[in-house]
Amino acid sequence: MGKILGSGIQDGLLLKPINYQWAMDLYDQAVANTWFPNEIQLAQDLADWEKMTDEERHAVTFLMSYFNPNELLVNKALAFGVYPYVNAAECHLYLAKQMWEEANHCMAFEYVLDTFPIDREAAYSAHVDEKVMAVKEEFETKYIKRMTEDTMDITTTEGKKDFIRNLIAYNIILEGIWFYSGFMVALSFRQRNLLRNFGSLIDWIVRDESLHLKFGINLILTVIEENEDLQDPAFAEEIKQMILDGVTMEEEYNKALLPNGILGLNADYINQYVKYLTDRRLEELGFEPHYNVSNPAKWMATANDTYELVNFFESTNTSYEVNAGNAEAKLKESTDGTEQEPDENDDK
Repeated sequence: MGKILGSGIQDGLLLKPINYQWAMDLYDQAVANTWFPNEIQLAQDLADWEKMTDEERHAVTFLMSYFNPNELLVNKALAFGVYPYVNAAECHLYLAKQMWEEANHCMAFEYVLDTFPIDREAAYSAHVDEKVMAVKEEFETKYIKRMTEDTMDITTTEGKKDFIRNLIAYNIILEGIWFYSGFMVALSFRQRNLLRNFGSLIDWIVRDESLHLKFGINLILTVIEENEDLQDPAFAEEIKQMILDGVTMEEEYNKALLPNGILGLNADYINQYVKYLTDRRLEELGFEPHYNVSNPAKWMATANDTYELVNFFESTNTSYEVNAGNAEAKLKESTDGTEQEPDENDDK
């Protein structure tokens, strides 16, 4: 079996034999999960929007302001920081599908901006004007720039470390913690019987992101396993500190997201969920939990069970699968950051 890393243009041009079955399984499931934003009747949520408080509308707008540009930022991290340095064809297939999904998520958030009376110009500028968003974006772009603006040699130990750092920054911290924190806030409205169709849109995005997270974690662990020079306690500690720094930034972001709190939700609640998520991500990477806090949003386990959700207005299953017979198996959904008793790594 060849190593997963490399930068040979003529390598990885043949799919069979497959060396990394987990990547092929994720590709098959991603294809089965294909969806389009306008299949959700989002306009039916407008009546809810009108009766929501200013603080609630601020929270939704804040989330859109953050999610929209960062979906495209993830694509830059994939295109410049991952795809060129992976040789396996099955990984290229999945990354291509993931990049389409990030574009589709961007269009989903555009659909929200088109439907709800949100000031698009203000929403677009917030990721620069809002300090808590700008700090997070600067953190992410610092790692992507190492891949795009500096010369990176994937055959060197430092080059391989930069590859892992980029994956940690965009996949574990941005997608696996920051995005999931926002998903929880977005789905909290449905807990109060508000924005149910918006919730269905988020469900579909969460389902995609759970696969993105699985791929990234598998890729990180495979690269480390195949490269003994990365099995360095000092490097492991650096990675862990990166993740903890991400938590600090997210705590400040959530204070700006909900400065006064809304019914049933405030910044402290969200930040406890962030710490709970972070412990799960640390465990998935082989670390011990750091915060040891309970999950304050146990309802997320139900909210994210997208295989059984039914759209409230249309009574259509929001979890349909395209070409589902092609997916080799239902993949474990242990990456949703929710409690799964007794063993959170067991299949649902």
